[in-house]
Amino acid sequence: MPQPTPPSVLRRPQLWIGTGLIAAVVSMLFALLYVGGNVNPRGNLHDLPVALVNTDSGADVGGRRVNLGEQVVSGIQQAAKGDKSIDWQLVSREEADKRLGRGKVFGALVIPKDFTATVTGLTAPQPAAQGKAVPPTLTVLTNQAAGSIGSSMSSQAAQKAAHAASAQLGQELLKQAGAQKTPLPTAAQLKLADPVTVTVADGHPVGSRSAMGLSAFYYALVLVVCGMLGANVVNSQVDTALGYLHTDFGPFRKREPVQHTSRVRTLGIGMVLMLGLSLVMGTLVEVATVGILDMDASHLGLLWLYSVATIAVVGIGSLALFAAFGTPGMLLATIVFVAMAVPSSGATVPVQALPGFFRALAEFEPLRQITEGLRSLLYYGAQADAGLTRAWASMGVALVAALVFGFAVTTLYDRRGLHRIPVPEAGTGAPAETPAPAAAPEAATPATS
Repeated sequence: MPQPTPPSVLRRPQLWIGTGLIAAVVSMLFALLYVGGNVNPRGNLHDLPVALVNTDSGADVGGRRVNLGEQVVSGIQQAAKGDKSIDWQLVSREEADKRLGRGKVFGALVIPKDFTATVTGLTAPQPAAQGKAVPPTLTVLTNQAAGSIGSSMSSQAAQKAAHAASAQLGQELLKQAGAQKTPLPTAAQLKLADPVTVTVADGHPVGSRSAMGLSAFYYALVLVVCGMLGANVVNSQVDTALGYLHTDFGPFRKREPVQHTSRVRTLGIGMVLMLGLSLVMGTLVEVATVGILDMDASHLGLLWLYSVATIAVVGIGSLALFAAFGTPGMLLATIVFVAMAVPSSGATVPVQALPGFFRALAEFEPLRQITEGLRSLLYYGAQADAGLTRAWASMGVALVAALVFGFAVTTLYDRRGLHRIPVPEAGTGAPAETPAPAAAPEAATPATS
């Protein structure tokens, strides 16, 4: 029977249908995940943590003690009852700085100590010797280290609340001014209508070479990609070394003699090789980013250990999927470590601004945990409670899960006789499927179609 020619393969419906289904699923899945997680962050915003600090000491006005800072806080909290987008956390200035320095809040609104005194001073009689009244201020603190988009959302919410408080105070000041016998000039009335100056400052500065707080995400993504690509390389190289695959060098093809071994042993060989490659890849990633590109980083020894461990865990997890599912495992690894991980990482759009499905993914998807650990290392002085402890714990759980899953499935395959090369059939003395003859290891022959 004549063998089909290469062009005739294109006339096979199975080729078009199978390839088309895979391409359709991948394109639709990536579009839904990537765009779906980030298409409407404001509409999905819920409980974004923002610190609210009142250091106002109050002032005596007309024989009574007044604290306008408390009035501002009460107004913000009252408005928040009907709007769950922001989680206003009323804390001291010291506690606010701690939370900013650990990435627990995306920003803060600070009411200064002299707020009441400066507000009431606008309508109080001013002796000529004292000059003009000091304008009251409210300070909005940002936190790019926690994520630039989340910090921007926090800043906008805090500024909106500050301007609303200014407008409310302005109405009261205009009433007080109207009760006075001397009418105010129009310019003074306009000033009283919006008396508070809102200033924006960086609550937790990051270095100029930190990608505006995104270097942790990019570094984490590099580690994940290195782990996946490393696993692909290890998987193919181990199969080549065992004689299951051939290697093409341009027009030449090389194939090692087949070495019959169990699936468990093959997976173990791949994982050991992956550990060795992780040392090399993790080192080179740090050398490239910190040494060559001069990325802002400290705790370099811990960063190196974290990089190596991350690549190793992602690589071992990928190898477990390859061993369990074969070629489809490569697509599954891409979905798990990239397609579902990137939009749920909270690295660009904060988790609090993601749809519910992606918030659920963020609880266990690896990229979020990896990114938070790197934020701790790069921005927060490697503090354990800034995400580093959770990252190490998540990596430990992922490693155990990958080892258990990978070796459990391959052991099951081996026990059921599902060998990669079938064993000889009973009574024949020959394999049910004989592999193609292998060239000597040092020989190279021209490749043929």
